[in-house]
Amino acid sequence: MSRVCQLTGKKANNAYAVSHSHIRTKKLQEVNLQTKRIWWPEGKRFVKLRLSTKALKTLDKKGLAAMAKEAGIDLNKF
Repeated sequence: MSRVCQLTGKKANNAYAVSHSHIRTKKLQEVNLQTKRIWWPEGKRFVKLRLSTKALKTLDKKGLAAMAKEAGIDLNKF
């Protein structure tokens, strides 16, 4: 399973780790993903999603159905 948020599409970022002597080595900044069971009122069941913590905060504000519609995913498949 790839490390990508299912609702927002966030994924890893390429960056440099800079030492004290300013030697730069490449590193990967991964997304903070959490596997959560979220209640889906329209489907009257829980949906298990792999979400970033930023998506969890947005989910509280917008709601699951609205975010899934924006992302273009069908919650019946989860």
